[in-house]
Amino acid sequence: MAASKCVRLNGALSRQLLDSVDCVLFDCDGVIWRGDQAIPGAPEAINSLKKHGKQVFFVTNNSTKTRQMYADKLGKLGFDAAADEVFGTAYCSAMYLKNVCKLDGKVYLIGSKAMKQELEEVGIRPVGVGPDLISGVQIDWANVPLDQEVRAVLVGFDEHFSYMKLNRALQYLCDPDCQFVGTNTDTRLPLEGGKAVPGTGCLLRAVETAAQRQAQVVGKPSNFMFECVASQFNLEPQRCLMVGDRLDTDIMLGSNCGLKTLLTLTGVSTVAEAEANQKSECPQKQKMVPDYYIDSIADILPALQA
Repeated sequence: MAASKCVRLNGALSRQLLDSVDCVLFDCDGVIWRGDQAIPGAPEAINSLKKHGKQVFFVTNNSTKTRQMYADKLGKLGFDAAADEVFGTAYCSAMYLKNVCKLDGKVYLIGSKAMKQELEEVGIRPVGVGPDLISGVQIDWANVPLDQEVRAVLVGFDEHFSYMKLNRALQYLCDPDCQFVGTNTDTRLPLEGGKAVPGTGCLLRAVETAAQRQAQVVGKPSNFMFECVASQFNLEPQRCLMVGDRLDTDIMLGSNCGLKTLLTLTGVSTVAEAEANQKSECPQKQKMVPDYYIDSIADILPALQA
C-alpha cells in the first residue's frame, strides 16, 4: 500500500488496494454516472467487484429519490444493484429520526415526495410536502397554525421551498424540544455543461439562520452516513473503501470514518485541489486528501480481470 496520500492508482497498486478491502462504497453522480448516462465501463467495474466477492453500496447525498428509485435507475444503466444496497439521505434521515432521535410524533418536512415515502415506510408521519402559499401580513405569519404533534423539522431538497416554509420551520423550531435535522450541506448541484443549481445546503442554511439553531446533518461527510450502512451489514471500517468525486463530502466521509479513500476524476474535484489540501496545515483540509486517485472507476477493470 502507498506510504503517502494522493497517489495515482496504477495496475499493481489497484490489485493491492482491492485485496485489502471487503467492501466498496460508491458515490453516484460523477462517479458511476453523469445525469442519465453511466460512466463508460462503470457498470462492468462494479459488477466485476461483486463477482469477486466484494460488498458494494451506493451512498448519495441526493434526497430526491427513494432507495427503490435508485435501484431502478442502477438497473437500467446496467448495474447489478438491489434497493438495500442504496443509502441515500432520504432513507438515512428516516433512520436517524427513528433510531437516533427516537421521534415520537410527526415531522415537518421541507423536502421531496421521496423523503415523505421513506419516512412513512419507517412509521414516521410527515407534514408539509408540496407548495405552501403565503397570505396575510407579518403578524399572521408569526401566528401561522402549527400541527401540535410535530416534534421535528427535517430539511432536504425542496423545489417548493418558500418564505412561508421558512417561516413555518422557524415557528416549530422556536420550541427547544423540537428536533432539527438536515439531509446534507451541498450548496450547489453540478449539471452537465458546467451549469449548476442551488443545493440543499442553501435551504438548510436559510432555516438555520432564521431559527438561530444548527441542524444535525445526516449526509456526507457526517459519520452517520457510514454508520447507517455499517450497522446493518457489520462492516469493518479498515476493510472498506470510499470512492467519490468530491473532496468535501466523499473523501472527508472516508477520512472521518477511518476508510480507505479513492478520488475519481470524472466529477467535481481535481487532483490540484487535493494536492493543495495536502500542503495545507489546516486539519480539516487534510481530511480532504484522498489516499488514491484515478481517472475513472473503469480503470480498475484490468486489475479485476487479471
